[in-house]
Amino acid sequence: MSAPLTRDAGGTTARSRRIPIWLAIVAASLPMFMATLDNLVVTSALPVIAKDLSASIEELQWVVNAYTLTFATLMLMAVGLGDRLGRRSVFLGGIAVFTLASAAAALSTEPWQLIGARALQGAGAAALLPLSLTLLAGSVSERMRPAAIGIWGGISGLGVALGPLIGGAVVEGWNWQAIFWLNVPLGVIAVPLVLLALPNSFGARVRADVVGLLLAAPGVLGVVWAIVRGNDAGWGSAEVLIPLIAGAALLVAFVLWESRTAAPLLPLRLFRDRSFTVANLVGVTFSFGIFGAIFILIQFLQVVQGHTPLEAGVMTMPWTLAPMVVAPLTGLLSSRTGTRLPVVAGLVLLAVAMGWIALTLSATLPYSEMWPPFLLAGIGMGLVFAPSSTAVLANMRPADHAKASGTNSTLREVGVALGVAVLTAVFTGAGGTLTPTGYVDAAIPAVWVGAGVLGAAALISLALPGRRAAGRIRPRRRRTHPRPRRLTPPSSPRTLHTATARRVQNLRTRRWVARRG
Repeated sequence: MSAPLTRDAGGTTARSRRIPIWLAIVAASLPMFMATLDNLVVTSALPVIAKDLSASIEELQWVVNAYTLTFATLMLMAVGLGDRLGRRSVFLGGIAVFTLASAAAALSTEPWQLIGARALQGAGAAALLPLSLTLLAGSVSERMRPAAIGIWGGISGLGVALGPLIGGAVVEGWNWQAIFWLNVPLGVIAVPLVLLALPNSFGARVRADVVGLLLAAPGVLGVVWAIVRGNDAGWGSAEVLIPLIAGAALLVAFVLWESRTAAPLLPLRLFRDRSFTVANLVGVTFSFGIFGAIFILIQFLQVVQGHTPLEAGVMTMPWTLAPMVVAPLTGLLSSRTGTRLPVVAGLVLLAVAMGWIALTLSATLPYSEMWPPFLLAGIGMGLVFAPSSTAVLANMRPADHAKASGTNSTLREVGVALGVAVLTAVFTGAGGTLTPTGYVDAAIPAVWVGAGVLGAAALISLALPGRRAAGRIRPRRRRTHPRPRRLTPPSSPRTLHTATARRVQNLRTRRWVARRG
């Protein structure tokens, strides 16, 4: 089956030929897979990186958060540049930056070098995730769009979920640097695929919101910095309070600025739609709870139980493989079930799974008691990924698809950064250390916090619209035949004042009576 490439409401495409849908999905999903994979691929390597580079737990946090923060803060700017310069053009630029930054990360010999390279990776990834969904949505027919988004969501979830497994296998088979070298050939392959399968499109060519970016980026950074430094520097210290207050003030100023500027980085008008607003709240809380917990649990398997990176990755396979099966099926069925049912069910399963783990976590916990909650968490993630992406675009005009998906991806990444920072703060605040004896007692309250946030996300998701044709906008049908002339009865004439008009009206009345007779 082929996908027609047509002019959309947001701009024009470069070509009008048809391409196979599977090729469009592969071309849009491969770069996105690299970006999502690197969200968690490094987690399996963190204990090894800590030893090899003599990195502290705070530096390990920044290895993760440097990526997520630049990813989050630059995403909407990348969407705006895509509208002006061409979405495919910016998408290709993102692939190039991401690939070169991956090589720089692999060559790092100091923690600060790795953190800097990860920040550059995030900058490249900022152009990949939102524009991949927009380019894919514009390359498939409206009828096939929910299925394509479902497959895209499954691949996105797979990239996140397989991160620990792929990272563990690569670290054990080669070294931690190899997890970054793998991105280089994938980036090289992705470029010709994108040029072949995805048409270039443009949006409204508005002025870039540089002021919004300069308010949002340091605002989010200040809040996360304060959370990361809170336990070590003291929550009442100037080192924590100044960036926390300044960051919060900058974020308030950002919202005020966005409500007034003519070309906002984050269009607040999109939040008038309930499906969009609730889906974004769910995205933040979902990412906060689940990825913060994953950061804690992946290291538990290595630091406490002594498993190798590969063994830890294999042990999480019930968790990582389930979304690969569940997410595409959920995307196909969401047009019948709506988005609310699978999202609520998935979040409830995730909250139960995290609570189950927190209740049973111990240094001697056998694997036979680990895999059931792991499987439950995997099913829950698969139920959430595709329908939440569909809910974001459910009522959006095609011209707003890029901004809408970019906003959702931004808020999800902010959720990841806050989740890792907050749950690690809970862990270190409880006296946790990266040692077999000092880990479990501090990890339990951190996982409970993640479970609580996921429970809150389930409650929020109840506000999603009910059963409806999710993931598509029903356009008004064009009339294919002329509108029939309406015959005006003589009992309802317009007010006429001139003799000529009265004669015309009398003539129309006689004709009307003749036709009726």
